[in-house]
Amino acid sequence: MMSRQILTMPRYRELAEVLVREVRADYAPGDLLPTEAQLAKRFAVNRHTVRRALDELVAAGLVTRHQGRGTQVVDRRLDYAVSAGSKVTQNLAGLGLPSNTCCLEQGLETPPEAIALRFGRPADEPLLRVDTVRYVDDAPLMRLRHWFDPERVPGWLERYRGGSTRALLGQHYGLRLHRRRVRIDAATATRDDARWLQCPLNAPLLLMTSENTDADGALVEISMGRARADRLSYHVDFDIDPMDFDTDEVAS
Repeated sequence: MMSRQILTMPRYRELAEVLVREVRADYAPGDLLPTEAQLAKRFAVNRHTVRRALDELVAAGLVTRHQGRGTQVVDRRLDYAVSAGSKVTQNLAGLGLPSNTCCLEQGLETPPEAIALRFGRPADEPLLRVDTVRYVDDAPLMRLRHWFDPERVPGWLERYRGGSTRALLGQHYGLRLHRRRVRIDAATATRDDARWLQCPLNAPLLLMTSENTDADGALVEISMGRARADRLSYHVDFDIDPMDFDTDEVAS
């Protein structure tokens, strides 16, 4: 139970520090915080001060806001397993986390030169671009930009309205994609990131670029994910053949 405390200026920062300590000590993942009105009454401050304090907790990745439900403690940093065949929806479902994907924008567009080169296309030839946001427990986790070879997904613009892109690829186009190459980088949030991921400008992000191929090794998609680093971590498992080791060698 939250205890009453005396605050000093600046009040919203003092209040944020109190709430951070209490969330970590007294609240379980999924718990709801008291309402803004309740917090304002308890700390004898106005609701604007409470809202600014809660903004600090949201920016720190400790809580998320849900319209109609209130402010909820975030479950945990998600541990995402990267493998040749792993899928975002499947990974999240394995963790028992509900997720959904919103389509922001899609259409045929001339890609950056580096993307065109990976597809082996002329720089001025359009590819299919699909921009999405992935939500977990109704809170935004990552933005994704998908580049597709449009010849492999005819009629996509009429069919896709949101949800798992992998599901549509499999169900309608018979494509089961596998990662051929993955690159993980670090970046800071742009204004668009801050808007869609509900994070501060310049907040740390994890970038994962994947080249995804069909069963014959032909490139079908390049996806670029921008995820909140305070809510997601990646790990990569390697299948090790014991025969690869020389038992006479000693690791240094």
